[in-house]
Amino acid sequence: MIKRRSVLTSSASLAALASLPAFAQSKKDTVVLAMTLEPSPGLDPTGGAASSIAEVTLYNIYETLTKINPDGSVSPLLAESWEVSPDLRTYTFRLRKGVKFSNGEPFNARAVKFSFDRAGDEKSTNKDKRTFANISTQVVDDNTVVLINKEIDPDFLFLVGQATAIIVEPKSAATNATQPTGTGPYKLENWVKGSSIVLAKRDDYRNAANVKIRRATFRIIPDPAAQMTALLAGDVDVFQRVTARGIDQFKGNPKFQVLTSGSRAKTILALNNKKKPLDDVRVRRAINMALDRNAVIKGAADGFGTPIGSYYPPSAPGYVDLTKVNAYNPDQARALLKEAGVNNLELTITLPPPPYARQGGEVIASMLDKVGIKTKLQNVEWAQWLSNVYGNKNYDMTIISHVEPFDLGNFSRPGYYWNYENPKFNALYDKYKQTANAAERTKILGDIQRLVADDAVHGYLYQPQWVTIANKNVKGLWTNMPIFVNDISVMHWA
Repeated sequence: MIKRRSVLTSSASLAALASLPAFAQSKKDTVVLAMTLEPSPGLDPTGGAASSIAEVTLYNIYETLTKINPDGSVSPLLAESWEVSPDLRTYTFRLRKGVKFSNGEPFNARAVKFSFDRAGDEKSTNKDKRTFANISTQVVDDNTVVLINKEIDPDFLFLVGQATAIIVEPKSAATNATQPTGTGPYKLENWVKGSSIVLAKRDDYRNAANVKIRRATFRIIPDPAAQMTALLAGDVDVFQRVTARGIDQFKGNPKFQVLTSGSRAKTILALNNKKKPLDDVRVRRAINMALDRNAVIKGAADGFGTPIGSYYPPSAPGYVDLTKVNAYNPDQARALLKEAGVNNLELTITLPPPPYARQGGEVIASMLDKVGIKTKLQNVEWAQWLSNVYGNKNYDMTIISHVEPFDLGNFSRPGYYWNYENPKFNALYDKYKQTANAAERTKILGDIQRLVADDAVHGYLYQPQWVTIANKNVKGLWTNMPIFVNDISVMHWA
């Protein structure tokens, strides 16, 4: 005969049992993020210009000597500390000890030297290749490395925190596009092209206990309507830099948080300066004068932006307001085209996938039509844009946001897709890079802004503001975005 056991429980015991689920329940440790553009051509930010590569990999898979914070400040990352010479050219970095790459190889000064030498090599495809080519690297010992810059760059510590300055593992660097290897808290678990990218936490990461998110999934959702649907359905937890159109339905919803953040980006109507008749400054000025920037911001960015008159954002130090240079004036635009002998001008605007480009194309085409410039809108996928526009310079005009801070040097880059060549700019920029005095540098910076405004190198449109929509319980999101990054290691659930 089987005896039944009875359990007698006191009121105190019942209270203790009732409290057990609260102790047993753990916080959520996975997150789903969404992106408009898929990283292309791969997951190595030193091998492609697309900012979407860094959105997945920077500070997650790969790390840098310094880390850029949401407020634009710089703090130690792979370098524990550093010393800067009085002439601002020599930087001595003391490296963090005991760090390993995800393949088990040690991080040391030799890996730093390899990474910087590789970035500046003549065969490099790094978009900041010219900058790295000016840097010589010396290994002192395993934990000390010296970087000597030919140019004076007060922003150098910021530069070495960007995605183009990641430290790569020498043996695996060649395959980083598909099998990324870094010192960061995550490694690639899976990539379904066109759909999703999954990162998994490294248990052997040096600060693994402080990393709360175990797995992060990036979903690729280019369609604005699908973005809203995914958020409302709860299929996506975080969407940074989401299309602003439709956010009103989230602002009053207690399930969500809506963050509007500043940026250092410049959204421009980029012009091919060697394509006739765009090689005539009068035509480029006419294009600028045809653009009502406030209307462009309303139509392309749903009002989230600030007009610019040059290639420099209002939030950056040393900004000069040049919105009155080549300001909106359709009559003057028509007069300049007539003066240039241009009649019945037909141009193509090549539009990459982001909504700001596609929406902006419609608005700008209408404005140009009013001054006598007929435009054809050509929609292309991101890979086509990178190949034909950025790579082969096969375009008339294109709408694009350049998100990197401190990138005025693009105007002096040989063979850059803008096809802008001006010895006066090159001399002015070289002087800027060689001047240590802060006040003098600021003056030169203003002169640089004025020159590219007067030259109407592009149709300068606006500095965008980025909108993040997320589940209200996701914490650690960046509230400002001096660079494009999804720093998963600081995210957690409330």
